[in-house]
Amino acid sequence: MKSVQTALARSLGEKYAFVAVGAVFIALVFAAGTRAAPGVMMIPLEQAFGWDRATVSMAAAIGVFLYGLTGPFAGAFMQSLGVRNTVLAALALMAGSIGLSSFMTEPWQYVATWGVLGGVGSGAVAMVLAATVTQRWFVTHRGLVMGAMSAATATGSLIFLPFMAAAAEAGGWRPVVLIVAVALAALIPVMWFLLPEKPSDLGVRPFGAEEDTPPAPPIPTRQVLQATFGALGRAARTRSFWLLFGGFFVCGLTTNGLIGAHMIALCADQGLPETRAAGLLAMMGIFDLIGTTASGWLTDRYDPRKLLFVYYALRGLSLIYLPYSDFSLYSLSIFAVFYGLDWIATVPPTLALTREAFGERDAPIVFGWIMVGHQIGAATAAMGAGLIRVAQGRYLEAFVIAGIAGLAAAGMSIAIRRKAKVALA
Repeated sequence: MKSVQTALARSLGEKYAFVAVGAVFIALVFAAGTRAAPGVMMIPLEQAFGWDRATVSMAAAIGVFLYGLTGPFAGAFMQSLGVRNTVLAALALMAGSIGLSSFMTEPWQYVATWGVLGGVGSGAVAMVLAATVTQRWFVTHRGLVMGAMSAATATGSLIFLPFMAAAAEAGGWRPVVLIVAVALAALIPVMWFLLPEKPSDLGVRPFGAEEDTPPAPPIPTRQVLQATFGALGRAARTRSFWLLFGGFFVCGLTTNGLIGAHMIALCADQGLPETRAAGLLAMMGIFDLIGTTASGWLTDRYDPRKLLFVYYALRGLSLIYLPYSDFSLYSLSIFAVFYGLDWIATVPPTLALTREAFGERDAPIVFGWIMVGHQIGAATAAMGAGLIRVAQGRYLEAFVIAGIAGLAAAGMSIAIRRKAKVALA
């Protein structure tokens, strides 16, 4: 296997970087599909066990929170134990815990498997992985590559939804569990074969490198915690970190936490079938791939702060509009296209600003901490919207609050101070 991989690398040269990124893209798609599955299972679990919406939402909230909290530690472990070892361990943890959940009968078991173990595992196969691999394998076009990989996190969660929704309608929640567990297990040998640790392991340069650049020395395993919290300590003393953290809090609140966890349930409240609502989310995933990739291209060329201002402002206005729409196929399709283009377009400019502010060494770990803000926001919306739905019998207030938060994030983004202009490609 090693000889086949080396021969492929020699034939492709620096272009093997696209193979490595392609492997990571697939992993991100599968991990994102895992995090989206609780949204599909929400109603089937209510019907099967009688659990209320707030109880089911709690597992989703814990999962998205740990998904984010794991990020900075995963970033440090990737610099210590290696990218491939970290990813393989995370996939095995997710496949095992989710497979185990097929036997659950109590809410705490759902929280433990999907919320705690699934959240930790998927947190290692997320944006910190994308940022680390992009930085290792590319010198030029980083914004474009990061945009494409960022799209994977939303595209995976949204494109898989119709299939999981159809399985849930046909057989309840358990087929969804088994599909996800088998898919994750099947991905392990693919990642083992296609993802080398670094370009120099195959005798190639990072894409766009004009000369051989020695990789940064690995972090000793005993210093992982020190490196993780040390990067946070340095970043937390800056204004830029808290503005980026706050913006990403809103990003998570308005995407994974609200739309990802509750869009299907919102549409069900309006009398729409679950498969149709999942189809709308899949449409968002397709347009997200276009929008986020385009955002990466724009990030290589324009001020990332201005891009974030536009993305957050438009997102906030669209969320305020949605609960007042007529929920016709026409209006929902327009929302799906528009929101899909803007779903996670915030990632490339946020990473560019993080790299500019905190340097090549700290940037992946600091970005992991900024992702913690994203997932705290997502957990807040996943749980908060469920509580609002239980208390008010509707989602109106949840969407209006999220829309106002989007407008606030636009203001925070434009307030970030930049250093002297540097190349962000």
